[in-house]
Amino acid sequence: MEQLKVGNCTIQWLIGGNTQLDGGAMFGVVPKALWSKKYSANEKNQIPLRTDPVFIQTNDLNIMIDSGIGVNKLNEKQKRNFGVTEDSKIEESLAKYDLNVDDIDYVIMTHLHFDHASGLTKFENGEYKSVFSNAKIITSQVEWDEMRNPNIRSSNTYWKENWEAIQNQVIPFTNEYSLTEEITIIHTGGHSDGHSIVKIETEDELVLHMGDLMPTHAHQSPLWVMAYDDYPMTSIYAKEKWVNLGLKKNSWFTFYHDDSFRAIKWSADGHVLQSIERSK
Repeated sequence: MEQLKVGNCTIQWLIGGNTQLDGGAMFGVVPKALWSKKYSANEKNQIPLRTDPVFIQTNDLNIMIDSGIGVNKLNEKQKRNFGVTEDSKIEESLAKYDLNVDDIDYVIMTHLHFDHASGLTKFENGEYKSVFSNAKIITSQVEWDEMRNPNIRSSNTYWKENWEAIQNQVIPFTNEYSLTEEITIIHTGGHSDGHSIVKIETEDELVLHMGDLMPTHAHQSPLWVMAYDDYPMTSIYAKEKWVNLGLKKNSWFTFYHDDSFRAIKWSADGHVLQSIERSK
């Protein structure tokens, strides 16, 4: 099983399901002749994407970043449109650590689009219930506000089924939220107005989880942003800041969506120094 150790943090990945989305949408204005050299597409121009939560254990805390695609949360039309062929297997994943969903202390939400937030709730006995009933759920105030009051564009991805049952567990923050001495959640905007990244930092090690600012390793360039981004220039500025900082500090970059890599460490000129590949 893939594992990364940084300071007191042990970082692993849970099975959260998948999507297969249009490559053109995932790479925006970048020509296919360029992005297809770094990330393969099928005959429908779809690229394979995971929805696998990052699982962090530190100081007796069990922490997840995002929640997976959920179980039976999408209808057949949605599964077809979004290329979903696998639901989340969070309970099975946690069982490998002798844990269950009640043992999760925090769920950090980079943002609340359906492919990140559908795993927060489940339909049981005619109603939606919280999956991680003992957890505190951390997200930016901007994201939480839009989740509950989406606009004409975002209503397709912010679903009441994913927030009504967990609203009493949510802790919204404004700019930054320090979860532990090592873990900080930082509001960036860009992909969504309330999007956040996660920084794990010790005295001599750094991990950056860029969320959907860098959904795959092929999105390393600040200019390679998705057509799905609500504020692409904000994404570019945030990536320019944080990716460049990470490269200078020899950071690991971790992924939620990447089909091939769990984490990568690049040199300053963009060459792969170390990587953790996803077991298939």
